Amino acid sequence: MPITVSGFGTGALTMTNTDQAEFNRVNQAAGVGKDARAGVDSNLGLQATAKYSDTVSFTVQGLVRKNGSNDQFGAELAWAFAKIRLNDDFSLRLGRIGLPVYMISDVRNVGYANIMLRPPNEVYRQVTADNADGGDVIYQHSFGDSTITAQAAVGRTKVRSPGNYYVEFKPVISTQVVLENGPFTYRLGHSRATFGLYDNASLNTLVATIKSVGLTSVAAELPLTDIKGTFNSAGISMDYNNIVGQAEFAKRKTDTRLVQDTSSWYLMLGYRYGKFVPYYVHGDVKQDSRRNFETLPTTGPLAPLSAAVNGAIKGGLQSTNGIGLRWDFYKSAAFKVQWDRIKTREGAGYFVNAKPGFAGSSVNVYAAGIDFVF
Repeated sequence: MPITVSGFGTGALTMTNTDQAEFNRVNQAAGVGKDARAGVDSNLGLQATAKYSDTVSFTVQGLVRKNGSNDQFGAELAWAFAKIRLNDDFSLRLGRIGLPVYMISDVRNVGYANIMLRPPNEVYRQVTADNADGGDVIYQHSFGDSTITAQAAVGRTKVRSPGNYYVEFKPVISTQVVLENGPFTYRLGHSRATFGLYDNASLNTLVATIKSVGLTSVAAELPLTDIKGTFNSAGISMDYNNIVGQAEFAKRKTDTRLVQDTSSWYLMLGYRYGKFVPYYVHGDVKQDSRRNFETLPTTGPLAPLSAAVNGAIKGGLQSTNGIGLRWDFYKSAAFKVQWDRIKTREGAGYFVNAKPGFAGSSVNVYAAGIDFVF
């Protein structure tokens, strides 16, 4: 049985201009301040594929990166599936598969495959699950100069989040349609899930207190389990006459105000000068669900509880303007530098471990690293 082995990774240093909060990526328990650290943007992946026959193969991918359990690097099994080619157009995968939630879902951790140093947090923090245990069906067919790919996946997964609680999706169903035509790629995606928030001591206590004081109508809008949610997204990318671009727009909706309804988007534009690609990226996110309960008392003995509830239903709001440069200095390696100016609104945005007074701040994030594949 022939086996092929490949890998990818990023070695990067990241820092900011403040110690009032930490910049991190999705599901990381801690981030970075003024002292440069390698953990935020660095990872290492290894993938092996064994071909059993012309129609059956097995793929395993392991990934090492910072995680949500602690401030250490951890190893995880990202993919582990059997693929069965049913005919020239259809294939079936069973096992642990990547979820097609975003435009670059399969390569979001493969820095070399992307122009930007990292996917924008404004969009790529909206759904925290990378993979699921289940299966999918993939259809792919070419029509002249165009290729269409349709994918439907179903499974269940558990994600450890910062704060040492976890989110469990059971089931999660994710579908997408991708059209490739010359230098352009267009994508539409839809995901839905039933999920719950578990082992979150602060939220469990908050909801229990709300119920104990008789605020049942408020508690009804703050379920922690059996939550229905959807995520719809559209994207486009191009590589045309040395102009490169990528954009996504997404909307998240859930049945609990503890996981806010959001609209998010980003745009990246760059120009290729030989082996160099300077680029600009802008991202933004806004909350569509209400950011407070207007009926809760603002004075008296319940005022502290009201403040806690209204604080819990406010999502992180921020926007990013970034510039960067990619240099393909080797056939399988690229050096990148990126500077982001992140402005938070009405809170700490997506920063973690924020100190009092940080809300509404603007932060510079600096990063430099090497992406590679082998």
